[in-house]
Parts: sequence; C-alpha cells; structure tokens
Amino acid sequence: MNKTNPYLQFDQQMVGDIYTSQEVMDNLTVLCDEYGARFAGTPEEYAAANFIADRFKKYGLQNVRLEDYPYAGWTRGTATLEVLEPIRRKLHCISLPYCPADDITTELVSAGHGSPPEYEALADTAANTIVMAKSSSPPDLGRWVHRKEKFERAVLAGASGFIFVSEHPGVGPETGSLQNNRPAPIPGISVCKEDGEFLTRLLDRKQGKVRLKLQTTDVNEPRTSWNVVADLPGHENGSEMVVVGCHYDGHDISQGAHDPASGMVSVIEAARVLSAYAGDSLKRTVRFIAFGTEEIGLTGAFRYVEAHDSELDNIRFMLNMDAAGGASRKGIVLHQWDALGTFFNTAREQMNAEMPVGQKVHSYSDHFPFFLKGVPSSHIGDPEAPPSGRGFGHTAYDTLDKVKLENLRAASAVGARVTLRCANADDFPAKRRSQEAVQEIVDTDPGLEGYRISLKLTNSVSEIGV
Repeated sequence: MNKTNPYLQFDQQMVGDIYTSQEVMDNLTVLCDEYGARFAGTPEEYAAANFIADRFKKYGLQNVRLEDYPYAGWTRGTATLEVLEPIRRKLHCISLPYCPADDITTELVSAGHGSPPEYEALADTAANTIVMAKSSSPPDLGRWVHRKEKFERAVLAGASGFIFVSEHPGVGPETGSLQNNRPAPIPGISVCKEDGEFLTRLLDRKQGKVRLKLQTTDVNEPRTSWNVVADLPGHENGSEMVVVGCHYDGHDISQGAHDPASGMVSVIEAARVLSAYAGDSLKRTVRFIAFGTEEIGLTGAFRYVEAHDSELDNIRFMLNMDAAGGASRKGIVLHQWDALGTFFNTAREQMNAEMPVGQKVHSYSDHFPFFLKGVPSSHIGDPEAPPSGRGFGHTAYDTLDKVKLENLRAASAVGARVTLRCANADDFPAKRRSQEAVQEIVDTDPGLEGYRISLKLTNSVSEIGV
C-alpha cells in the first residue's frame, strides 16, 4: 500500500471507471427525459424515487427503501398580472410555490435588489402595496440575498403581494419557493427580466404611481413525499456513518437537469463505484439519501433528521451534492468547521484534484437540517466564487442539453474519493456540535441572515395567530 496515499488503488479504480463510463449521463437522461420536473406531489416524483431505488439496488447497496412523510403540498394555478394605471397592459407571470389564491389591486413599489438597506429605505411606504425585487444580489453587500429573504422582508414590511424579477435576459420568469413547507401569507409571483425592466421604467417615469391587479388561483393542500435511503455497510464500525445526499425533486416548469439532477446522478455514480471497488474495504457505513421536496422547504431533509434523531450522534460527516454536476469547480465548502480544513486540504493533495476548500454556510439546501443538529457537514461547490445569479437555473431552460458529461464525471469522482476518506480515516477531526455552539453560528454568521429573517417572520405570524 502506498504510505503517502493509502487510497491510491481505490482512486485509480474508481476514477478510471467513472471516466470511461457513460452510466452517469444515462441515468441523468432517464431522470430528466422520462420523469420530467419530478415536482413534489406529481406521479413523476414517485416514479423518479423508485428509479433511484432501483439504481441503488442494481449497484449493490443494501437496505434500500423509500421513507414516506407528510408535507404541505402545493399545486400551481393560473396567475394574471395587469397594469391598470398609468396605462393598461397584461404581463406574463407565474406563481411561486406556496403562493395562496388571492385577488389584489394596489400600487407597486420597488425594493431594488431586495437588500436590507433598500427595504429600510422603503419604510412604511411598502405597507399594503405590491413589492417588486430583482433576483440579483446587491453588488456592494458582500453576500447572496436569497429570494425567500426578499419575500419575507416584504411580508414583514406589510406588503400585500410580491413580484420577483429575473436578473437574466431571455430565460423568462424564475421560480422558487416563497416559504418552507407552509402556505405563504401573501401571494408572490415571478416575471421575466424584460417585464421587470418595463415596470421599473413606469415607476421612474410616472413618479411611482403604478397600479396593478394581481390574481392567483393556486391550491395548498397536504400530501405525501419520499426520501430514498440506501447503505453501503462498514466492516469495522458499521454504526458510525458518512451521509452523502442530494434532492431529486425539481420545479414544475423545468426538467431541473442542473439543479438538482446533475448532483443526484453524481451521488448515484459515487455509490456505484464505491460499491464496486471499495465496498469490502469500508470501515464505516456510507448512507446515500435522495431527498424529496427540497425545492419547497428542505422538507425531506428535515423529516429525515426528525425520524433518525437517535442516529445523529453516529454521523461522522454529511456531504451535500446538490447540483454538483454543473460547471462550477468541485470544491468542498465546509459549514464553519475549521477543524476539518487540514483534513480536506490533505485529501486534495492526495487526489491531485482542483478541489478548493473553504468555509461558508447557508440555509438553502439539504445540509442545513443536519447543520442545525450539529452534524459536521459540507457541500460541493466553489468556496471562492462571488455571489451570483442562477443563470438558467429555476427557469424553463434548465434542461438536459445544458449539462456536460465531463462535469458529471468530475463531481462523481470528488464525491466518491472524499466519501471514502471520510469513511476510512482512523481519526476524523470533528465531532457533533452542541446546540449552544450551533446557536452561536446561527445568531452571528452573515450567511444565515436570511434564516434569521425567516425566524422573525415565523414568530411574527405566531404572535398574530395566522
């Protein structure tokens, strides 16, 4: 065995297989072309869950099962937006998930990029209006401002409705959930960049006097979804585990080929090669999870940690591969685990891979329920990338043709090799955090400002009994 790199043989076997196989793209093609958006509550979602379970079984994983759970379902209805004053014009729009049915006629105000200072500048003028915010993050804020944060700031400001404007030309409206696993308190819709620019010009030319009529017909009702769970058992300490996951549900307007399916098939591919070449040598169990209903509130991941609370002490590490098969660098973004920096930098040197390692945390993917429970966690991404938009993500154009085989292979290889090192290392330099330590990060980390706003809205809604 190579003492410098005890994983060399496994690396060569797994990477060699990944880079000479079409399997990962074949699986992506089935997920996207046969099961479409896989949106929560649709027959395609359930069919996709069973397809993933079948892949896990085919590749030799054990104890493969679908774990069902209840959630707050949502079905899209027709949404209409009409300018009443100073001119009359109908604009194309779509409801955002968890939008309620409503009929509103009121004035429009703009919150610009939807940053905290821009909402502060609106002050009381946002009350009883429809607030419009761009999907782009403020260039001078230094952090990404998520759609949910912009919506929730509008609600807290007393708005009657919300318009989300795509920052990218030519891709149409950008979708995304308004709330996590609950109906939104006010309606929220999305329009394309071009129509958002038109509304902005109207506001500028008419000294802010623009009156709109917004009608939504969406349905909120309870439903059932599924997490797909499968294991590669460890042979020295099988009760201790590494969790590797990604969600499989997309949004109803698109295939979601990049987000999330490129990551989901990379998880499946990592499972395939780990099973084939390292399965008999794993010291700890590797659990692979395909999470349901991530796009409407991380619900599958939250339900998983609730159902498996007694096992959380046994999780050595959680790796989230959401959308990992896109074009960005395949780095390891640690969720404020300084103790793990050296471990993963050593892994990068062994792997001879372009795998930047950094520290950053956000609350908008399936790692977050694990983070809140103190489990050491990370996601695959570029920790050095500045805040940026989604491009074609969350639009009708997130389709199979956008995803490149070389990126799927790179994500699969990093996922498999990192997972093997986490499972087999004799000393792993991180243990589960106390709830007090978690809370300190929640209270102070700039990347969790949106989560703090969400908690503020939750408390506000509870106080008024809504």
